[in-house]
Amino acid sequence: MKYRVFSMLVLVFALPLLAVSAYADSFAIGTAAPFAVLGEAGVTNTGSSVIYGSVAGSTGTPSVTGFPSPGSVIAPGVLYTAGVANSGPGTPFGDAAAAYGYAAGLPVTTALGTASLGAGGVGGTSATALTAGVYSFTSSVVGLNGTLYLNAAGSNAAQWTFLMPFQLTTASSSGVVIENAGPTGNAFTGTITWDVGTGATLGAGSMFLGTIIANTGTIALDSTATIGCGRAVALTGQVTLIGNVIDIPGDCSVTPNGTSGHGTGAPIAGGGVVATPEPGTLALLSFGLLGMVFLTFRKSRVSSLRAS
Repeated sequence: MKYRVFSMLVLVFALPLLAVSAYADSFAIGTAAPFAVLGEAGVTNTGSSVIYGSVAGSTGTPSVTGFPSPGSVIAPGVLYTAGVANSGPGTPFGDAAAAYGYAAGLPVTTALGTASLGAGGVGGTSATALTAGVYSFTSSVVGLNGTLYLNAAGSNAAQWTFLMPFQLTTASSSGVVIENAGPTGNAFTGTITWDVGTGATLGAGSMFLGTIIANTGTIALDSTATIGCGRAVALTGQVTLIGNVIDIPGDCSVTPNGTSGHGTGAPIAGGGVVATPEPGTLALLSFGLLGMVFLTFRKSRVSSLRAS
């Protein structure tokens, strides 16, 4: 009898925790998480950029110009005028570099070769929106034109990773849109990671989503370009800003018309549906239930044999 009570307690308390784990953010960036802008070779800003997150160069090149005026770093974000450590685990640049390497080693879901993104390319319409996964490219420059549509398939924790061996560029007024997220009014806890071999340039007025980690080059945001639910991290280069808005993950909300928070304008539109566990989690839950049923049956069987 006590065993059966124990079994039921396990089912009630342990299995829901497994379901919750399906929605945890599994893409860890460690101590770089609070930073919206990291430029190992420094950060340069002109214009009234507004940064919701911390800003820093490295201790080797700590120069950060254009903050706190005319740019603004919004609390609890911190402006590090002396830079932060640029190597080793447990440091912002070290952890960001580890995240870059982790992403580069993920199994590729879809190889896109030399394809472009957005209008005239991959994911350029709602009907061809990219579902969560890992997408790789081979071209020297991956261009984003118009709008890139991403389909969250009813989840507020969907994750996309884009592996680019060289350069990322976005055309002026281009953007990224997440559609069919989970229930509206909830936070979006998923991730979009742009693993870029050299550098990235966001065209004027771009409404971008996700974290750009550039391995060897500069990240440049042209006038009024925005990054929602993400960061600009240059592991060896500089980050340059011109009147931009960058908002780190954690402030991203799901709304019917789509807004990612703090006026970045990048849409995350909810479908008003309840997200369900991913197939792998469903399998794990099923195995757990079957195991508990088997053990309960075995215990009952042994007790019956002893009684006879």
